[in-house]
Amino acid sequence: MGTRRFVRNKFLVSSAAMTAGALLIAGCGSGSGFSDTSAAGGAGGGSQTGSATGGADALTSSTDPLSILIGSSGDAETAAVKKAAADWSATSGVKAEVTVANDLPQQLAQGFAAGSPPDLFYLSTEALPGFAKNGSLLPYGDLLANKSDFYPSLVQNFTVDNTFYCAPKDFSTLALVINTKLWTAAGLTDADIPTTWDQLSAVAQKLTSGGTVGLSFSNEYQRLGAFMAQAGGGLLSDDGKAVVDSEANAAALTYVQGLLNSGSAAFAKDLGAGWGGEAFGKQLSAMTIEGNWIVGAMKSDYPDLEYTVAELPAGSAGKGTLQFTNCWGIAADSKNQKNALALAEYMTGKDVQLEFSTAFGVMPSISSAAEEWKSANAKLAPFLAGADYATGMPVVDGVTPVITDLNAQLESLKTADVKTILSSTQANLEAVVGG
Repeated sequence: MGTRRFVRNKFLVSSAAMTAGALLIAGCGSGSGFSDTSAAGGAGGGSQTGSATGGADALTSSTDPLSILIGSSGDAETAAVKKAAADWSATSGVKAEVTVANDLPQQLAQGFAAGSPPDLFYLSTEALPGFAKNGSLLPYGDLLANKSDFYPSLVQNFTVDNTFYCAPKDFSTLALVINTKLWTAAGLTDADIPTTWDQLSAVAQKLTSGGTVGLSFSNEYQRLGAFMAQAGGGLLSDDGKAVVDSEANAAALTYVQGLLNSGSAAFAKDLGAGWGGEAFGKQLSAMTIEGNWIVGAMKSDYPDLEYTVAELPAGSAGKGTLQFTNCWGIAADSKNQKNALALAEYMTGKDVQLEFSTAFGVMPSISSAAEEWKSANAKLAPFLAGADYATGMPVVDGVTPVITDLNAQLESLKTADVKTILSSTQANLEAVVGG
């Protein structure tokens, strides 16, 4: 039975990624973890005022200002979103007020429960199922004029029960980031960039010297899940069943365990770093597996470090990576759904998405922007290439604690029994989705 690939975030970021600071907490699609969205399932649902099933004419309309709630990676993202909203207002004549959340999942849940949610907001894949289940969201995806421009995998990431809920606002994937200076010093050339697991092991060994290990990554599914995908594994089958305890996943974790025990790879936390980007920036590792949010971190904290980005090496089943994204959600209780839809279309248009990419490093969620983005970011093209084969985060209500428990077990992967990790996670996930 094949694993589910969401033919294709970040709000509870793992402890490792949290240390990276606000960079990884933003709603800009470069998520690295699962948020605790349990409140989504229990919050008071929307009244379904206005209905996407009735077409755009059935949406509510108001002359009141649009309220917009976002998570932000910092001043650059906040300023970019506020500028885009102001530009849209100048053209449409509709005022739009942007607020940056301190705790986006919590504030959304509180707004829904009180019947006063924002009109338009950042929404993670983790939060989507719960809020969709209780009727808090307007499922407007099929009304988008630019629906066909989104990458299919991203559409799938925001589809629940065959309903496309919201416009993907941008996304990130994982890739292999290489310290150019250390690579050259080890006698390696472009021809040595690894394309297989065996080659990755070999170059990691060559790059390990003194206080520098060849490869580092965070001890979490949000990184190690890429190896599972490369082995043909994953968490869910095509029909949504738990398939964690598989030979493919065992092979993936056993491979990573071997890297750790060889001394050529290490978890970032074991190097004294909060996340892979910090370990890489401090040259505690010569390579790391991270998302394109690392670009901003390097520019800000390690501006003199030269690096190369490559696609992740293929495993026995081929190429694989993970994808992180958020969408523009619209509240079912919004009294201004029509203008919220118009603004969501504007925010996901090519010009605005390319501006966002320049401002805070995300990749556009639409294929029409791909060539311009690659032209402006040739060095980062491997991140975008991953969109063709990336696996998204499970869009399942209640999966968050399952991933949290899995991550806790992965912390001791170096000495743990792989079968025990997989079997316990299988049982946990079966309790949520069935076996």
